[in-house]
Amino acid sequence: MNTLKFKTNVKCDGCIATVTPHLNKVKGIVSWNVDTTDPLRILTVETEEVSAETIVLVMKNAGYQADLISE
Repeated sequence: MNTLKFKTNVKCDGCIATVTPHLNKVKGIVSWNVDTTDPLRILTVETEEVSAETIVLVMKNAGYQADLISE
């Protein structure tokens, strides 16, 4: 299993509610979480087969930015 971390512009629970259906429909994501208390608003994704590029695209389609910071 891979853990991917992204810097995002997800700022609040409303933002999380917006991205939830987008991330939840991606097959291969085991779990995900956004730490809105971190200044970088870190999105952590546990995945078995989803690429970082796919996560970036899904977030973009949801209206948010995600920049990979670690794999």
